[in-house]
Amino acid sequence: MMYKSTFSGLTVLILFLFVNTAEAQVQDLIKQGLEVWHSDVPDADNTPDISPSFTIEDGVLTSMGRPLGHLITNDEYSNYRLETEYRFPEKPGNCGILVHASTPRALYDMFPKSIEVQMEHKNAGDFWCIREDIKVENMEKRRKGTKENWGGNEGQERRIRKLTDNSEKPLGEWNYMVIECLDNEIKVWVNGDLVNHGYDATTRKGQIAVQAEGAKVEFRKLTVEPIKELSDEG
Repeated sequence: MMYKSTFSGLTVLILFLFVNTAEAQVQDLIKQGLEVWHSDVPDADNTPDISPSFTIEDGVLTSMGRPLGHLITNDEYSNYRLETEYRFPEKPGNCGILVHASTPRALYDMFPKSIEVQMEHKNAGDFWCIREDIKVENMEKRRKGTKENWGGNEGQERRIRKLTDNSEKPLGEWNYMVIECLDNEIKVWVNGDLVNHGYDATTRKGQIAVQAEGAKVEFRKLTVEPIKELSDEG
């Protein structure tokens, strides 16, 4: 009887430790507050008391859209799965999540060097290359211009179009986006649809950034957890 009791207690302890270790690996970038982020808003350089572009209230991270800029994690990440739930509560517009971000204001004195996963209404899942680059299947159909003009610099064809149409929810409803970054690959799902899969990225790690790019966007979930392989489904 004593052996059975000891075994049962040990089993409960192992399960407890396993669950808590798994939960500890998931980083909630909203619950942790603005302390784990820093903002880069060019207009704030000469106007320090400018209204904030980003707020966290009642468990919701809000990109106000203006002043234009980025909310950037203090930490760098590699080999991870990012999950977010977002919506445009007012007007449709533009926003994005930047992965593998590094040098600030590297493009147009605004955008950090990175690969953007587009969240613009009706274009969620596009890649935009920002001083970095990435490849996809059927590149000729999904990237305009000639191969010689593909890239991540000013004047180059930086946009790589998503794989699907109509994956987003109607305006005002919550969308669920998953981004997985592993080595030099990036996979993106929107509401369960695989919308992009890139490989041979020119970068493998960096900070994560949220844009303020003209439209108000709300995030009620934004988590990151380490992965060792890419998922088949989002």
